[in-house]
Amino acid sequence: MTKQETKRYSSDFGKKEKVLNYTCQTYQLSRPNKVGTVMALIRECQPRTIEDWESWYFKNAVTDGKASYKITQESLRELGVRLHEKITQVVIPEWQEAFQQLTLEDCISYIHNLTINRTYDGYIREKSVVNDGLAKIFPNVLFEESSPELDHAGDIDYLGYVGESERRPKAFGIQIKPITAKSNFGNYSLSERMKASFDSFTEDFGGRVFIVFSNDGEIWNTKIVDEITKEIDRLSNIILP
Repeated sequence: MTKQETKRYSSDFGKKEKVLNYTCQTYQLSRPNKVGTVMALIRECQPRTIEDWESWYFKNAVTDGKASYKITQESLRELGVRLHEKITQVVIPEWQEAFQQLTLEDCISYIHNLTINRTYDGYIREKSVVNDGLAKIFPNVLFEESSPELDHAGDIDYLGYVGESERRPKAFGIQIKPITAKSNFGNYSLSERMKASFDSFTEDFGGRVFIVFSNDGEIWNTKIVDEITKEIDRLSNIILP
């Protein structure tokens, strides 16, 4: 049977895509506090056509955050203007300077550093956050490294198993990020892919996934401990089907 090709509505920006995507992500121009929680919105809309979705979006979408506001064609246009300003005034000059200074030795050193040094730093950071932090705070929880075979292994670093062994084990997930990955972790926003991965984990193990920010191996967003405590209590009182 011939597989039916799905029509795509996304525009192709060619070689421009990389710089547009980099700048948009770097300056958080497509985050929920700018364009709303788009995947949640479209699922609420359940559109049959792209015209249905566009019309519904501009009638109902608001930004996600304390100072939320209604999203309009003009507000999206303003984001596009800001994107152009960031590219032309910041990104291009920075990249041009980097291109002029880049050497072969930089490239060789970078690959070695990325593969060896940064991997080891991340490994030690993860161990410290879990073994010296979470495991001592929650001694009744069994923490295990995510198995490569786990469907969510790319997004979940550790599983925290709660309660006695059952037909379906209950666990919450932990993803560990260095604080340097986000200078203000309060504004950190998941990609749509990661949201889907986290939701899938919850379906499999019952528990939420928590992002723990690490600073030199210590838990930086300490309020996450209270959230994990509540999740452990909740998991302790449920039985997965």
